[in-house]
Order: sequence, then C-alpha cells, then structure tokens
Amino acid sequence: MHSRILIVDDDEDILDVLRITLESEDYEVHSAMDGEEALESIRRRPPDLAILDYNIPKINGIELCRLLKQDLLLRHMPVIMLTGKKELADKVTGIDAGADDYIIKPFEQVELLARVRMILRRTGAALDANPLTRLPGNASIFNEIEARIASKQHFAVCYADLDNFKAFNDQYGFERGDEMIRHTARTIVKAVNDKGTSADFIGHIGGDDFVVVTHPDRVQPICRQIIAEFEPSAHQLYRAEDRERGYIQGADRKGQERRFPLISLSIGVVTNQNRPITHIGEVGEIGADLKKYAKTKEGSVYVTDQRQDEEFSD
Repeated sequence: MHSRILIVDDDEDILDVLRITLESEDYEVHSAMDGEEALESIRRRPPDLAILDYNIPKINGIELCRLLKQDLLLRHMPVIMLTGKKELADKVTGIDAGADDYIIKPFEQVELLARVRMILRRTGAALDANPLTRLPGNASIFNEIEARIASKQHFAVCYADLDNFKAFNDQYGFERGDEMIRHTARTIVKAVNDKGTSADFIGHIGGDDFVVVTHPDRVQPICRQIIAEFEPSAHQLYRAEDRERGYIQGADRKGQERRFPLISLSIGVVTNQNRPITHIGEVGEIGADLKKYAKTKEGSVYVTDQRQDEEFSD
C-alpha cells in the first residue's frame, strides 16, 4: 500500500513539480491550494504526510501546522514545511509550530524525495495505524496487551464500542459515520490525556471498536470522563429533529422497521487485579462478555470485571 501525501501550495507550478516528483516514486498524491481546503481534506482522510508551503492563503502553513499538532488525532501526522525564505528565524518558527522538517524553495527533487523517505521511515510504526483515526491498529494492540501480561504487573484493558452505530451510519451516510468514529476517538484520547499518563495506550481495533490499556488505579477516572463527555457532543451530529425525538427510524438487520435510540458508548473493563490473566485470549473473551453485558444497560456505561463466580457488577 503506497503512502498518501498531501501537498499544499497556491502556486500551480510548484504543485505540478511536487506531484510529478512524488508520483515518480509511486506515492499517492493529493493537493490543496489553501489552508482551509487542506485542513478539511486532512480531517476527512488523514494522509501519511503533509507538505505545506509557508505562505498559503486563508490559513498559512505555520498556523495550519499548529492546528494539526493540537488535534488529538492528527498530532502524530508528519509535516514538512516548504519556504522560499532562507532566514533562520523562519525555519525555527516552522519547527516551533511542530513541523518535522523543512525544505527551502527552489528545492532539488532528489533532496525532496530523500527527506520524504526519511520522514516516512521514521514514522514507520504508523503503518499499523487505523487510516481513519491514525490510532495504533491490531498488531500494536496485540503487542501491548501481551507485554502487559508478560510484565506480571496489574493492568486494565478497556474495550469500547458504539451502540446503534449501524442505524446512524445507514441513516446519515458513511461520511457522517466516519465523523462519529473520529469523535469517539477524540473523546477517548482526551480522557486518557486528562486522567491517564504517558504509560497508557490507546488503539483502534477497527470500525467503532477501541481499546485503552492503563493501570487499574486510573481506569475509573478515564472511563468516567469518556462517559460524561461522549453523548453531549456525539448527539450534535444528529439532525435537530432526531435529537429532540430521541431516536431515529430505520430497518434492523432483519429488515424490520424499528426505532433506534441515539448513539451511546459501552465499555467493558478487563483487569488482572482480582484474578490472574496469562493469555491474551482471556482478555478478549472477558472483554466481549463485559461489553455484551454493558449493552443491556441504557445509555453510555462502563462495567468492570469484578466477578465472584459468574456475575458481573458495575
């Protein structure tokens, strides 16, 4: 799968040179001519790398870079800054804004390709990332949980997914569905940033399924914030009439018309605090049971594995 690169410049000649140069190495190239168009494109489908001109209309390259690095889902996306100015101050400003590298125009095509390869190689771990949210994918999730099990220390794994997402996606379309998934990811990332530590891990299994790996001492504050903040903003993605009604009308998996409640979030928390866990398969099985139990409850909830025999409790 070829890396996707977004090039942003208001000079069509520069865009043509960049496109020809990058496509010669089989990169998938997309373009934008101003900062607003670029930001919309990136949020709709994040590229593997963005090459931004220093001076572009509407939102300049420095400000656009700052906005990207402040975004919880986009901050790890690498940025190369293009500038026609040779003053050291401009380079420093770009780096301070979060740019990963800079190139001075006019540039040598060989140098540009070398820097692109270097940046993509440096961020190679992102190849496992989910293309929609840029969060680590299944291989990274598997490795993280295995490492926690091997450490013999206490850990907690939160399995989160959306309730009634299919009905929402069918009613509002894939683009709005993707927006809902990105919103879910941002809510989870913000809660971990606010209540967790740098030792915590967030992954995106795929679709509307997410994983957080943390310590049992931090799991309740993280889950409480996710639950508290998810619905008020998620429900803003519905039309006003659906929001006021509290449900949408649609067909279930059997094709029968029914009312679907507004989207909520169910989280099952697996921990080795009360009993030993020696294999990643146990984590998945317990997590699936807990999520199933959480979905029997109304609204957004989290349930923690505190089983004494075969019962779950909140």
